[in-house]
Amino acid sequence: MRIDAHQHFWNYTPGMDWITDDMSVIRKDFFPADLLPLLQENDIDGCIAVQVDQTDQETKYLLQLAATYDFIKSVVGWIDLKAPDIISQLEMYQHYPALKGFRHILQSEPPEYMLQKDFLRGIGALQTTGFTYDILVYPHHLSAVDELIKRFPNQPFVIDHLAKPYISTHDIDGWKKDMQRISAYENVYCKVSGMLTEANWKQWRQSDLMPYLDVVAEAFGTKRLLFGSDWPVCLVAGSYQDTVTIVQEYFSGDELTDVMGENAIRFYNL
Repeated sequence: MRIDAHQHFWNYTPGMDWITDDMSVIRKDFFPADLLPLLQENDIDGCIAVQVDQTDQETKYLLQLAATYDFIKSVVGWIDLKAPDIISQLEMYQHYPALKGFRHILQSEPPEYMLQKDFLRGIGALQTTGFTYDILVYPHHLSAVDELIKRFPNQPFVIDHLAKPYISTHDIDGWKKDMQRISAYENVYCKVSGMLTEANWKQWRQSDLMPYLDVVAEAFGTKRLLFGSDWPVCLVAGSYQDTVTIVQEYFSGDELTDVMGENAIRFYNL
């Protein structure tokens, strides 16, 4: 089964201020009916819907979509990991089999946020209740990410978008060292996603991406990499087909099968 392990749905509102003027192509609604033809055209059997809004309503909205559309195989929602009643909230969510994990927009927080005592308590609660955690950060967060994940060797983590390396400026060395160090933790996976939006939106080439793919393929191995389109965010720099082509031109055979679905099935327990 081929799985897109990272995409989004939303009902666009002006309050989504992270969608800046130069991203006007995605200033509109994106619903399951918009994604389904793209999945079918690329022989992809299902997808994982990931949160964009940091509210409980967002999680419930995605769960409603997953209950309606069988090609939405699972949901990565949002929860306040710092909540005093985090355990009881997670126990409630255990009754929703489509909900596999959670994410916070850590890229918008200072690195030390993820090392606060109450946040760490929340990550520990995920571990005890069986949920995964998507780590969305920039390269300057990676030292803190290393500190976070070493405390939870049994918690399934996945790095979103290769930790957003500086592809547009071809800056690789610091990010490379950090990703190599983090990859040593076998409970940590990495999503091959979001690369187009870190490259030059108008002039990117496959060759711009190759050094970064080389790093994660060598560091994590092809059993811990997951394909994700990051649709519709990817549309600011390329098409859905472009995101698939990047992976299909780099990997082949059993490695491609793993990256395009088998690893997502295992990580998210689909």
